[in-house]
Amino acid sequence: MDTDSYLLEVAEVVAETHDASSIVFDVPDDLAAKFAFAPGQFLTLGVPSDETGLVARCYSICTPPGEPLTVTVKRTVEGYASNWLNDHLKPGDTVRVLAPSGIFTPKDWDADLLLFAGGSGITPIMSIVRTKLTQHSGRVVLFYANRDEKSVIFRAALSALALEYPDRLHVVHWLESVQGLPSQAQLRAFAATYADRTSFCCGPAPYMKLVSDALRSLDFPRNRRHQEKFVSLGGNPFGDVEEVLAAQATLDAVDDGDELEDEPTVTGPVKLEVELDGEHYAFDDWDPKTKMLDFLESKGVKAPFSCREGECSACAVLMLEGEVRMLHNDVLDKDDLADGIRLGCQALPTTDAVKVTYNG
Repeated sequence: MDTDSYLLEVAEVVAETHDASSIVFDVPDDLAAKFAFAPGQFLTLGVPSDETGLVARCYSICTPPGEPLTVTVKRTVEGYASNWLNDHLKPGDTVRVLAPSGIFTPKDWDADLLLFAGGSGITPIMSIVRTKLTQHSGRVVLFYANRDEKSVIFRAALSALALEYPDRLHVVHWLESVQGLPSQAQLRAFAATYADRTSFCCGPAPYMKLVSDALRSLDFPRNRRHQEKFVSLGGNPFGDVEEVLAAQATLDAVDDGDELEDEPTVTGPVKLEVELDGEHYAFDDWDPKTKMLDFLESKGVKAPFSCREGECSACAVLMLEGEVRMLHNDVLDKDDLADGIRLGCQALPTTDAVKVTYNG
């Protein structure tokens, strides 16, 4: 991901529900390549704050590639950024934005998909659905859970897509106000019909855990289960100044490991193999005091990341061989860790050889 930030003008603000709005950005031609995105990716926005200057928050892109760059923001209780964006942002305003990031996107677009969304988790799912239907083949089933009917984001758009693609798209709405919260057993029964599909899930943590447990009980393999997770970022990828990250170039030359108090658990150079975007990289000089992300960047590898603080999943890797330890982790749970998922931005090697993939 690009480490620079850019000022983008807001072209339109669309009210989706009583508590959610979509923000449409105007991307100038000279930034078109920087803001090319894959379905399911997200943007990191810098929201003005009197206390810190900017607070960084991640919001998923809801549009398919080829349409205007748009994110959807739902208000959260006492959420400063989401409420500020919904209350204050208007066409003509500018927002500081990092380039798109994230790996929550299908690799095989011709495969049939089983999608789960909860609340505002529909945002990246909507990008995937529209891309799948308009640019690829195959079928899509979407299980979309909400509190009540007025909370359903993109309700009209989903209805229109279901009418336009009746043989390819099936949408199931689950309303807590009518049916109560879905149980693991109910989700399992629903998913059992589609056990040969690739699954993507985004929503509140309890909902995603239910979905994950249901799919595990059906023996869905790890490579066909994908989840997107966001938490509020504690770090500030925009830096402490209002302008673009002028000091970022100097950070690339600093070995963060020099300041680590913990001694490395391996000595000498470590072998590292990485699979990323269809490419294979192999190195034999990974310093055990240097975080994986920092090392890969020093080698010119454009590994994905967003917060660099272990507080989002943009840099997640799947362990194939060897092991690492993480200096900080606020997003992966015990099931993720058991599946071999680690955060590249916080990973230090604990074995003499490590192999990971960003394509999991």
